[in-house]
Amino acid sequence: MPHINLLPWREELRQERQKQFFTALIAGLIAAAAIAYGAVSFVNGLMDEQNKRNAFLNNEIALLDKQIKEIATLEAERAKLLARIQVIQQLQASRPKVVKVLDAIVRTVPDGVHLNSAKRTGTSLVFNGVAQSNARVSVFMRQLDENKEFTGDAVLNIVKRSSTNDNAIRTFTVSVKESTLNVDDGEI
Repeated sequence: MPHINLLPWREELRQERQKQFFTALIAGLIAAAAIAYGAVSFVNGLMDEQNKRNAFLNNEIALLDKQIKEIATLEAERAKLLARIQVIQQLQASRPKVVKVLDAIVRTVPDGVHLNSAKRTGTSLVFNGVAQSNARVSVFMRQLDENKEFTGDAVLNIVKRSSTNDNAIRTFTVSVKESTLNVDDGEI
């Protein structure tokens, strides 16, 4: 039987397979590099898009902060206006009260008592006047106590007796507090 040497053919086949292996390895490396580059590009694109969204949101937040400051300013102005309105309403409501207090003063001053001055501080009234006798001052104080426009007891601060040629008169100072506004009287 003749001898055929198959070694060179096997050697050629081995070299061909090594060539195919290295070619496949290089192709695989190139494909892996391309996939990695694509993945990095995709991730960078996502990051750029997210950065654009973040910038947009930051701009919108800045606009909203500005609007919030404007709203706070408007609310402060509104509160000031409401306070002014309330003061005006209180003044409007107290207008009839002043007239009623003045009318009550006229009605409570008895004969023989003359008021020189009436001073109002808040809800407190101080009357300075002269009377023919201590009894007339007492009547004045009693009538102040009984009048619904005044609260509490009238307080006698000073009574002085001063003489004139005709007769002795008493100089007095009486203080009393006004009553609060009453809804029943149509005052608010």
